[in-house]
Amino acid sequence: MLRYFDQLGKRKRAQATNLWNEPADDTHMERDDDRELYNLLQKRARLRRGSEGYRRLSFDISAHRHIRREVKDRWRQILEVLGFSAEADGLLDITSTASYSSLRQPLQARQLLTALAEQTSLFDHHCSLPERYLFVLDRLLVLDAGDDFLSAARHYYPLEAEEGPPSEEEPPSQEAVLVTLSPAPQGEEEEEAAVMDEESLLVKLIE
Repeated sequence: MLRYFDQLGKRKRAQATNLWNEPADDTHMERDDDRELYNLLQKRARLRRGSEGYRRLSFDISAHRHIRREVKDRWRQILEVLGFSAEADGLLDITSTASYSSLRQPLQARQLLTALAEQTSLFDHHCSLPERYLFVLDRLLVLDAGDDFLSAARHYYPLEAEEGPPSEEEPPSQEAVLVTLSPAPQGEEEEEAAVMDEESLLVKLIE
């Protein structure tokens, strides 16, 4: 029994590290980006730790995770602006137990997700929309904060922010202040050491 709960804890930490964009998909095969990351993890789990091939795969895995972590950090910053500093971790914690049948306002959440993709720079526009944030928006709608989140995202992460840095005549944007004040993520090497064994376990569990 203790081993069972230990495995569940490790799997949850691995999910928090990989930030699967389709959390309800235990196979990680439905989305191209999740499948690519999962296949990299599978390949690395079969290599000797510290080998050249292992290090190359670790670099690719870190790049995938970095993109996902950046998106999550932007969401956290908006939540903090709206006064949800204490609740941010809970609101952003989406695991494989998430199910679409549990959504309270799925249509409104989907509309907000689409609006955020079209009107803000919260997401990496080279990838399809991360479904995990549909669940976050549903929680915000229950708290009557969905429209406030969209308005704040438009303000701090407008689409034009991706076109280039502001001119010298423009005052520093509040977005820059948010990014500066955001706590830096832990070093990638520390993160890798913490979840290597968990990823191997995840591969075995899914297989």
